[in-house]
Amino acid sequence: MLIWFISVIALIFIDQLSKWLIVITLKGNPPLDLIPGVLRFTYVENRGAAFGMLADNRWVFLILSAITIICIIAFMIVSKPKNRLERAGLALILAGGVGNMIDRVMLGYVIDFIDFCAFPKVWAWVFNIADSCICIGVGLLVLYVIMLSVAEYKASKIDKNQVEAAVPDDVGGSGEHTVCHAKKCARSRDGDSGNDSKKEEE
Repeated sequence: MLIWFISVIALIFIDQLSKWLIVITLKGNPPLDLIPGVLRFTYVENRGAAFGMLADNRWVFLILSAITIICIIAFMIVSKPKNRLERAGLALILAGGVGNMIDRVMLGYVIDFIDFCAFPKVWAWVFNIADSCICIGVGLLVLYVIMLSVAEYKASKIDKNQVEAAVPDDVGGSGEHTVCHAKKCARSRDGDSGNDSKKEEE
């Protein structure tokens, strides 16, 4: 658990450090091309959610972020999940949520700077490391749920096969063996009843 919290704090620190570096180098300056025509750093003040969606809803996002953060921390403390994929996903989502929440509380907006400009008509959003953490974390949790569902399905198939293997082949199906066995039992009981009656008469 301690390593998990340290990882979260480290991710938050990296996010905040990257935003601080962008502010002191790019605020008021033109974008910095890393891969011309593909990737650049652009200073953007985002007043919406991740990738600039639903702008000017600061308090809504603050409340939702706070609820999400509290729920994740409570879940980790109470449930103590053991699966590494689940733990990594929750750590990334928590770090991303806290990183962007710090911006909203301190600045009133979130600093974005990662800009994939190769396909502006397909991808026009600018984002940051916190956004990336949230997206990757959600992806890991989805992958974990899929893997868990597949494992449970396989386990149920194995249990079903074990049950079927334990049942004799002549049980079920046409039911002839069961019917014959029932008739034999009935005749046996009738015979026993007749013998008992004769004994009583004697």
